[in-house]
Amino acid sequence: MFDRDRWTEIYMALKSNKLRTFLTAFGVFWGIFMLIIMLGSGRGLENGVYHGMGDFATNSVFIWAQPTSKPYKGYKQGRRYNFTNQDTKAILDNIHEIEILAPRIQAWGGGDGENNVIRGLKTGAFSILGDVPEVNQIDPVTLTSGRFINKMDIKDMRKTAVIGKRVIEVLFDEGEEPLGEYIKINGVYFQIVGTFKSMHNQGWGDWQNQCVIIPFATLQKTYNYGNRVGHYSITSKKEYSASLVEEKVKNLLRRRHAIHPDDQRAFGSNNVEKEFIQINNLFIGIAGLIWIVGTGTLLAGIIGVSNIMLFIVKKRTKEIGIQRALGASPSIIISSILTESVVLTAIAGWIGLVFGVFLLEIITKAIQNGGGDESMFSNPEVDFNIAIIALVILIISGLVAGIIPAKKAMAVRPIEAIRDDG
Repeated sequence: MFDRDRWTEIYMALKSNKLRTFLTAFGVFWGIFMLIIMLGSGRGLENGVYHGMGDFATNSVFIWAQPTSKPYKGYKQGRRYNFTNQDTKAILDNIHEIEILAPRIQAWGGGDGENNVIRGLKTGAFSILGDVPEVNQIDPVTLTSGRFINKMDIKDMRKTAVIGKRVIEVLFDEGEEPLGEYIKINGVYFQIVGTFKSMHNQGWGDWQNQCVIIPFATLQKTYNYGNRVGHYSITSKKEYSASLVEEKVKNLLRRRHAIHPDDQRAFGSNNVEKEFIQINNLFIGIAGLIWIVGTGTLLAGIIGVSNIMLFIVKKRTKEIGIQRALGASPSIIISSILTESVVLTAIAGWIGLVFGVFLLEIITKAIQNGGGDESMFSNPEVDFNIAIIALVILIISGLVAGIIPAKKAMAVRPIEAIRDDG
């Protein structure tokens, strides 16, 4: 039941000590405000890093051939070798922990600035990739029109191409439709069946956007690469780690290509699973540090609340004594002190929460409108549930902060309190 007199009493008690009340409330406000800002900043950094990774399969690994570093079975150190279509079949037949295996090969030219793609009078230097459909499940791109390479393209060695955003900008006029048009690669005409843009930012994203993707088998034939494979993109089944699959694939390829069992330099590899775990652990540590610092700041504010309530109890010693002499029950005295503590904490905490969320929204809008680099910092936000939990914890802390002053109030004897001059 709403007790107007009690709330008026609370208001007057806090108002009578304006400066002390303000400073204490500001301590609580600043504590939760900084906690929200730090949590949001941590999430913004995390979002930026993961946004930069695009939709990379987190259980993936990439493996390519490198010159050997140890002599073995009559072969000299520094021997160069290539993966083959037979390796692809052997990997699929012998390593059942693999979910997706996507061989890729890249054509020569384009990377060194030499124009290798022609459309009418326009030419450009682009990376030509021979891919299978499964690669788009490991490192997907965003299709802006048309389709990606499919199994029939591979089976029939079709002369089809999917081109990146930058390729469109160079070879086509603004507003011109690329689908169905033809481009010439290494003297062979390919029909454009799809266009895409990368999900990554800057470095890797810029490289992907200037790629032309054609069927894997078609590239092998167009460039007379025989059965050569450039590298493998691999994902493990959910119940297995990518590291296990990586080791099994390397061991199999060592046996097939007569590579020394201890030659670690004969393969280049990138284990996305390991990188993802390291990044995830880093952000767990950052979040833990933020909570430690934020909690410490909040604790300082709560101690301030307890101090001002002790001061208020001291100032109201005579008033409390009169109330007790007139028959006020201990529960009424205690609830009055606790309510004052909770009200001060809740109001200051709520204002801090609102200001923190408001500032994060301003930062988000500024990044979006200003074209900021989202690969470093993106969409700083705070989970609503976490924000509410923080506020509830703050209110409970305010309740705890009022216990000591409440006990002190109850320890006052009515006769002594009435004699007290305050």
